Amino acid sequence: MRRTKIIATLGPATETPEILTQLIQSGVNLFRFNMSHAQHDWVKKIASDVRQISEKLNRPIGLLLDTQGPAIRTGDLDTNLHLKVGDIFTFTVRGETSPEERSVDVNYDNLVNDIRIGDVVLVDNGVIHMKVLSKETNRLRCEVLTPGTLTSRRHINLPGVHINLPALTEKDIADVQIAIDLQFDFVALSFVREANDILQLRNLITSKTSHPIRIVAKIEDQSAISNLDSIVETADAIMVARGDLGIECPYEELPIIQRRIVKKSIQTMKPVIVATHMLESMIQNPLPTRAEVTDVANAVYEQADAIMLSGETSVGRYPKKCIEVMDRIAYRTEISGGANFADTIHLSQPRESVVNSAIHLANNLRADALVVFTRGGRIASIASALRPRYTPIFAFTPDEKLMHRLCLYYGVIPIHLTFPEKLEDTIATALQWLKQHQNLPLGSKLVVISDILAGEEVINSVQLHTLN
Repeated sequence: MRRTKIIATLGPATETPEILTQLIQSGVNLFRFNMSHAQHDWVKKIASDVRQISEKLNRPIGLLLDTQGPAIRTGDLDTNLHLKVGDIFTFTVRGETSPEERSVDVNYDNLVNDIRIGDVVLVDNGVIHMKVLSKETNRLRCEVLTPGTLTSRRHINLPGVHINLPALTEKDIADVQIAIDLQFDFVALSFVREANDILQLRNLITSKTSHPIRIVAKIEDQSAISNLDSIVETADAIMVARGDLGIECPYEELPIIQRRIVKKSIQTMKPVIVATHMLESMIQNPLPTRAEVTDVANAVYEQADAIMLSGETSVGRYPKKCIEVMDRIAYRTEISGGANFADTIHLSQPRESVVNSAIHLANNLRADALVVFTRGGRIASIASALRPRYTPIFAFTPDEKLMHRLCLYYGVIPIHLTFPEKLEDTIATALQWLKQHQNLPLGSKLVVISDILAGEEVINSVQLHTLN
């Protein structure tokens, strides 16, 4: 039973009910909607389809909306520009025009103000490098350092440059409203630079709905790395967004940064996602490269809560095959062991210590199941963060929305269950469900974490049950 969750990005290759059904059956746990490309009407239709198929298959699926963020992009070009090393190129802002053939406008008015002479501009996800030679009021004159072909609306990265852009653009605010209207489970905030960016999004969400949408902070630039501790503390979950991160930071630092983020997230008991270029070659090819297999296995070995596919499933030729590949690699790697960053978690609350005792018991007995009853998700999230070595976590909850959110958590199998009034009846119902749906044999050892009422006091308890 795979413990690492799989997130698939939806797009033209995966928008039909037939393909969505195949992906869920192949092992997808959450679907990502990339608002850099998705339109609102499309999101409404596909999200509705996912919910219906999920219910039909009795497979809970989480929904994640990924904001575009304050992206800096070039404007439209009449023709593609073929740039050579040494060419002079001009960026213009605020509607300025340039008579030069090798020039393009940029959507960020303060580009000239923020950047310094000698800084490097990376265009088209780092393919084209340019060095700033001079600045005018509305123009930036650069020298091309690496050759490439520039097309319309290409992304610009400015490593080490502090950009005075808002955390939430007008487009982001409109897109978040769609997530609120459709009761998405997660919103990923792109280009987080500091903890206050997350607070702005949280204030926006709470001002519009009581639906508990969780915030995923995407770590994508050097500012986020500098403020990592406060960002992890403030966010509900973290994403290692390696696309822009690998451009903004020296590429030889990327594996070290990834491990640092994963370790910090686990130690803080926050879910963490590793994303981008995991099976990039499978956009066109039916098999992954050996390097991609190792990359996915490394993320699983680090015990990230989830691994994410982007273009592989949104526009790729083999979306179902990609899920199957991820599933096989994750399952096999989990059997071989992990980094065990959870061993360094500092437990500060009594409830955390109770759950930790249950995890130790499950590890020592190699229990067949860890059974959790939860209304708010806290006990299930603690159990997940502590990373049981051998035992899946069956989280029973009467809250369907919580069931969907728990789809992100490592090792958690969320199950919707209406709780009877008496605890013993609740446990009996859950054990019956496990016998029917998980085919656990008689004699299976189950560790149960529950709340016991003693008068008016609620006491957390750990029980050992044998399935009979």
